[in-house]
Amino acid sequence: MADNGDDEDHYRIKEGDYVVLKRGDIYKSVQILPKKKVIFEKQWIFLDNVVGCLYGNTFEIRSGGGLQLQNTKTTESPPDSKVAGTDNRNIIDDGKSQKLTKDDIEKLKDQGLKGQEIIQQLIENSATFSNKTEYAQDKYIKKKKKKYENTVTVLRPTCRILAMMYHGREPGKICHLRYDTLAQMLTLANIHANSKVLVFETCAGLVLGSIMERMGGHGTVVQMFPGGGPVRAGVESFGFPAHFYETLHEFPICHLNALEAGILDTFAKAPDAGEKESNMTAEEEDVLPGADPQGDSPEEQRMETVSADDKVQDQKKQEEEKRREAKAQEKKVKQEEKQRKLAAAAARLDGRNADGLVIASRFHPCPVLLRLLRFLSPSRPFVVYSQYLEPLIECYTKLKEQGGAVSLKLTDTWLRHYQDIVPAERPEFSRNSPPTRGRDCCRGVAPPPLKSSFISDVVLRLFHVLNPLYKNKIFTKNP
Repeated sequence: MADNGDDEDHYRIKEGDYVVLKRGDIYKSVQILPKKKVIFEKQWIFLDNVVGCLYGNTFEIRSGGGLQLQNTKTTESPPDSKVAGTDNRNIIDDGKSQKLTKDDIEKLKDQGLKGQEIIQQLIENSATFSNKTEYAQDKYIKKKKKKYENTVTVLRPTCRILAMMYHGREPGKICHLRYDTLAQMLTLANIHANSKVLVFETCAGLVLGSIMERMGGHGTVVQMFPGGGPVRAGVESFGFPAHFYETLHEFPICHLNALEAGILDTFAKAPDAGEKESNMTAEEEDVLPGADPQGDSPEEQRMETVSADDKVQDQKKQEEEKRREAKAQEKKVKQEEKQRKLAAAAARLDGRNADGLVIASRFHPCPVLLRLLRFLSPSRPFVVYSQYLEPLIECYTKLKEQGGAVSLKLTDTWLRHYQDIVPAERPEFSRNSPPTRGRDCCRGVAPPPLKSSFISDVVLRLFHVLNPLYKNKIFTKNP
């Protein structure tokens, strides 16, 4: 029974958890904090009432920003929608079919009617609703729900949901990486628990968080980053427990030359002893001015008496010195922690036995790939993603020229959503996302491994067999 209770608590929302708010196709990642206002779709809401509820529940937004759990019965379609016509050709959109005006709808809102009740009133006062086909009625109801239903769904963050959130809101931050391409990358790179994976990405931490999620907190992840520090905004949105971060290490890519040459300095520098001595000498001189106070005359003692203003100034100086010492100590601790992390990451790279490599960056991937391949074990897969085709062609050509890699594949995939409403199955005409490209292969040894090509071929065949609506353009060339 205790185990069942623990499993149930795992699916319940707790204070401090990261969640994803969903309304229609809009997503937003937030953290559950008490009495914190959250702006979602131009509305102020409080998330205190979602604590203790299950993930996936839908809540109604009340006046004042409070949330109330929505009854499942209210999500059902109105009974009038069952009566449908067979043809829409005789329906004229002249703006006169709806009897309710904008003022009438505002009065209904002021009376406290919910979104479903307002939609029911719109259906009852529509002169053409019963003559529409079933598909047109469902489309009408869905459109009105999006406009009048004031609800929000709370979801558990996953790599698919976060990928959809970033791609819908800020696709440039993740290099226009779609969730289907991310799934292919994780599969082709053979990401699994108890493995060692090298990651170089500039996708706001989305790829890194997806790899950590699939590994489940077991194994080692080494993030190679450019610049002053790694970007992990997307990793925080996953809400991983503390032990997940124990498997994550970071290493600046600018230190690879020093690491390979064996001259990487991973020890924090201690403060200069001479500087300490000079500071101590200055403090002793302040405390002991040199003259014996017992031998001074009364006049000299009165002249040395410090006024009240001078005491206040001395106190301020002492407080300022204490703050400086605290900042210096804090800086020293941070520097030691940084050097410790650098040494731990360098120790994991020294073995050059990584099980996988994933590159997804806005930078040109070819120089990074050629450098990081040295730290990959033989017969291990690696995946490179780029929004553009030309950098991947250069990587493909370079690896073919220098050798050492087998099962090279260059893919160009695209995704189109289909309507599943009978009898109107058809693709959605709007597709604003560009095609995404990737390349996967395996570092070569003798005999050549077949793991990478087998995985990619089986996965793509399953896509074609199970979902013929999913289209892929594959350009494959085996050595």
